[in-house]
Amino acid sequence: MVNTVLRNIPFSPPDIQEAEIEEVIKAMKSGWITTGPRTKELEKRIAKYVGTNKAVCLNSATAAMELTLRILGIGPGDEVITSAYTYTASASVIEHVGAKIVLVDTAPDSFEMDYSKLADAITENTKAIIPVDIAGKMCDYDKIFEILESKKVLLKPNNELQSLFNRVIVMTDAAHAFGAERKGMKCGQVADFTCFSFHAVKNFTTAEGGAVVWRNRGGLDDEWVYKQFMLYSLHGQSKDALAKTQIGAWEYDIVYPAYKCNMTDIMASIGLIQLDRYEGLLERRREIIEMYDRALRPLGIQSLQHYGEDFASSGHLYLVRIPEISEEKRNEFIIKMAEVGVSCNVHYKPLPMFTAYKNLGFDIKDYPNAYKQYVNEITLPLHTLLSNEDVNYVVGNLEKVLNEF
Repeated sequence: MVNTVLRNIPFSPPDIQEAEIEEVIKAMKSGWITTGPRTKELEKRIAKYVGTNKAVCLNSATAAMELTLRILGIGPGDEVITSAYTYTASASVIEHVGAKIVLVDTAPDSFEMDYSKLADAITENTKAIIPVDIAGKMCDYDKIFEILESKKVLLKPNNELQSLFNRVIVMTDAAHAFGAERKGMKCGQVADFTCFSFHAVKNFTTAEGGAVVWRNRGGLDDEWVYKQFMLYSLHGQSKDALAKTQIGAWEYDIVYPAYKCNMTDIMASIGLIQLDRYEGLLERRREIIEMYDRALRPLGIQSLQHYGEDFASSGHLYLVRIPEISEEKRNEFIIKMAEVGVSCNVHYKPLPMFTAYKNLGFDIKDYPNAYKQYVNEITLPLHTLLSNEDVNYVVGNLEKVLNEF
C-alpha cells in the first residue's frame, strides 16, 4: 500500500556531512585555496584507490577528456568515435579539438554501443574511441580491444605518442563509474585513459571537478604525461602557483598557449573526505539498487543490471524502462511521479535529437536502437541520503502510476 503522507524525494542531492565542511574550513583558513597541497594529496590518493601510477585532478571530466585528446595530438582531419546514447560532453570535446564526431548506435535493448557497428565505423582517420560507462557500469572492454586489434592495420598515427599505442586509443568517459569494477580490475585500470567526474550529482563529489588516470604501458613516461596535463590545464605555465612559492622561484615560462581548468584546494578538500567515506557510499548504493530490483522486476520493469559474477558498477544511476509506453506517456509518467514528490529524470536523450548535433548532420533515424532505449526510459532517484522508507515510497508510487497507465 502506498504511503499517503507526501514526501519530497530529490533526484540526486550531494551527500555532504560535517567532516567535509570542516575540511573546507581548514582549507580556507590555511591561506591556500587554489591548486595546492590538498589537490596534490587527492591526486595521490585517487591513483592509489584506482590502482594507477598517476592521477590528475581538474575542474571537470569534460576538461579531462578534452585535454587528453589534445595531449594525444588529435585534431582536424581525425575521427573520434563515441556512443549516440550519452551526455553531450562525450562528443562535444571531439568538436572542441577540431576532429570529426562519429556516433555509433546502441545494441538492441542495450545502453552500450553496438560493438559490431563500432568495427564498421573505424577508418584510417580514426584516432580514438570514447566508450561510455553509463550509470557506472563498465563496458565490454575485452570486445572493444579485440575490435581495435583487428583494425590496427588501418591506423595512420600523427605522432610518436599515437605510434606507441599502435592502434586506436581508448579514452573512456567514466564520468559515472568511479569505483566500478570488471573482471577484477577497477575502472581506470583497463582503458588507455579514463576520465572521471566529481560533479555535485556524482557518487563522489568535489562540487565541480574531475580526474584523469591512464594505464601504464611500455614506453609511456608517466612523469611526462603528468607534466603535459599540468601544462595544458594552467595556461602552459612551466610552474604552478605552489611551485612558485619556493624561495627565489617566481620566474616561469609559458611553453604553450594553453587552457585554465585546474582543481582548487577547496574542491580537493571535499574530495579527501569523500574518499574516506567512499566504500560505505558504494555499499549503500548497492543496498538501494537491490531494494529497487527486488520490488520492480516482478512488475515487468526492465532495469540496468549493476552487479554480476564478474562485475560491479558504481551504482550511479538507476535506469528503468517502462514496457510498451510511448515518449509522451513516459513524460506524463515523470510528471505524475513529481506530483507525489518523487523527482525522476531521463538518461539520456540521444545526441542526434539535439539541435547542435542535427546541425552537424546527425539524424536520429540512423540510430533506431538508441531511440528505442530513450522513449520509455526513466531514471529513479538514487543517492545515499535515501532511507529505506524513501525507496519504498518511490516504488509504491511508481506501481500506482503504472497501474493508471
